[in-house]
Amino acid sequence: MNDHPTIVPREQLDFGLDEDIPRFWFGGDPFKTRFIDAMSTTFPEGERYFICCVRDFRDQVTDPKLLQEIKDFIRQEGQHGIVHRRFNDRLRAQGIDVDRLERYTSGMLFGFMRRWLPKKHTLASTAACEHLTAIMAKSFFSRREVMEGADPRIYAMYAWHAMEEMEHKAVAFDVMQKVAKVGWLRRVYTLLEVTVSFNLQLLIYTNIMLKQDGFGLFKRLGQMARGMWWVYGPGGLFSDTVGAYFRYYKPGFHPWQEAEAKSYRLWLEAFDRTQDPLEAARVVYAAAA
Repeated sequence: MNDHPTIVPREQLDFGLDEDIPRFWFGGDPFKTRFIDAMSTTFPEGERYFICCVRDFRDQVTDPKLLQEIKDFIRQEGQHGIVHRRFNDRLRAQGIDVDRLERYTSGMLFGFMRRWLPKKHTLASTAACEHLTAIMAKSFFSRREVMEGADPRIYAMYAWHAMEEMEHKAVAFDVMQKVAKVGWLRRVYTLLEVTVSFNLQLLIYTNIMLKQDGFGLFKRLGQMARGMWWVYGPGGLFSDTVGAYFRYYKPGFHPWQEAEAKSYRLWLEAFDRTQDPLEAARVVYAAAA
C-alpha cells in the first residue's frame, strides 16, 4: 500500500471546450451523451461536498504526509469542479437547465446531508464516492468500446479527471479510518447509500435532459431502456467494476489494494512528456483493449 501514485494537481489545462462540440457528442447517441453529461452536472457541487467533508477532520490530522495529501486532494478536486463548470456552460448554451440540476444536487448534499447527518457519516459517504469514481475511472479507460465514439475533447476531459481520481482515491478513506475512526458498519452502509442515490440521480438527470432536448415520453422510455442495458448489462459501462466494488465491503479493505490501471501509467507518461491532455488521452485510447 506504500507504493502508489503521487497526487499531482494539474491546473489551467486546455481541453478545447470553447470550441464547437456536437450536441450529442457521444457518437450521436442522445442517451449516452446525456448520461455522461449528467455526471458532469453533479461534479461541481459534489467536489465541493467532498472537500468540505475532508476539511471537517483536517485539524485533527497529525501525519505530515496525510496533511500534504489532503492539500493536494483539495486542489485536484477544486480544479475538477472548475473544469466541469466550464463544460456545463456548454450544456446551458444548448438549453439544458443546469442550474436546476445543480440546485437538486446542492440541496441533497448541503441542504440535507451536511445539515442533518454526523460528520463521520458524510466523510464515510465521501470515501464511498471516491471508491466508486476510482473504479469507474479505471473501467472506463481500460476497454476501447466503453467510450468509443466520444468526442476526443470530452474523452480527454474525463480521462484527466479519471487519472487524478486514481491518484487521490485513498485520501478520504485514510482520514475516515485513521482520524475519524469510522467503523466497518458505517463504511459499508454509506457505500450502499451512495450506490443507490448516485445511480438514481444520474438516471433522473438523464431523463430531465432528454426531455429538455425535445424527446417525448415514449421516445425517452425507449432511449432509457436501451441505455440502461449499455450502462448495467454484461459488457456494459459498469461491468468491469463489479469485483472492485464488492471488495470495499471486506473488513480490512484499503483502496491501494486495488491494482493500478494500465491506462494511468500510459496517460501519465504521455502527459508528462507533452503537457497536452488531448495527446495523453489519445495514447490511452490507442492502447485500450
